[in-house]
Amino acid sequence: MSFENASSVTEFILAGLTDQPELQLPLFLLFMGTYVITIMGNLGLIILIRLNSQLHTPMYCFLFNLAFIDLCYTSVSTPKMLMNFVLMKNTISYSGCMAQLCFFCFFVISECYVLTTMAYDRYVAICNPLLYNVTMSNQVCCWLLGGVYVMGFAGAMAHTGCMLRLSFCDANIINHYMCDIVPLFQLSCTSTYVNELVVFIVVGTNIIVPSVTIFTSYALILSSILNISSTEGRSKAFSTCSSHIVVVALFFGSSSFMYLQPSSPGSMDQGKVASVFYTNVGPMLNPLIYSLKNKDVQTAWRKTLRSRIFSMTRIRFS
Repeated sequence: MSFENASSVTEFILAGLTDQPELQLPLFLLFMGTYVITIMGNLGLIILIRLNSQLHTPMYCFLFNLAFIDLCYTSVSTPKMLMNFVLMKNTISYSGCMAQLCFFCFFVISECYVLTTMAYDRYVAICNPLLYNVTMSNQVCCWLLGGVYVMGFAGAMAHTGCMLRLSFCDANIINHYMCDIVPLFQLSCTSTYVNELVVFIVVGTNIIVPSVTIFTSYALILSSILNISSTEGRSKAFSTCSSHIVVVALFFGSSSFMYLQPSSPGSMDQGKVASVFYTNVGPMLNPLIYSLKNKDVQTAWRKTLRSRIFSMTRIRFS
């Protein structure tokens, strides 16, 4: 069955982040700058990890995938968001809306679990360092990353499949800057009870299970750190974990505010502002946080820059 047969609405209008004309240009410049930094930061981190063999470890394999996911899911939502600031009427087709929803759910859920695997990796590295190479072997890393994307795919199929069963009759203005689950519920002319139940189960699972796993991992890590006699060792362990804790708090805090509260027009306005943190701010800050607080990444940056400068100098004077 085609998308058009599932609903009388053939296109939606995205209301955007705000309808105040005086804010359109400043917000466009702000989020355009954020998007450029996000693309450059995550793409730079991907290239850096790929080019430097000393970063070919499980920790940086997970960081590579985090950067890839951030790059993808911010690119799913931000271009349409930017169009809202410059167009009088920002439309998206029904099929395009469902595709955006599917890809967005896939990458956001995948991020939940890649952050979880990173917490587990740090737990093994700090609490069981002698068994790290065995516990986090290449095969184990592949299985963990496979699980990350399987969970993302399963969640995306559940949300998108349930959304396709809804009918949209007349109302087609989405109170958001992208096709998200809750704003689409408000436009449906059929019951959304099953959909809301699926959201409660799937989103609850994808937030609570990773959160509990991460919290448990870091509780054990903290206990292990406090038993380290060396001040330098404790400082290094805290430094390694603190950046990940900041990223996790930002991502899970803002996403929980968006999805785990009753749906209403007022909460929707607050929710789309909160969603900016995990669609725009988080993906921009992640490469900066992991670069600024990570000596291995800083060393790799310097080594890569010196190598490039040396190569350019040789070409210039040859």
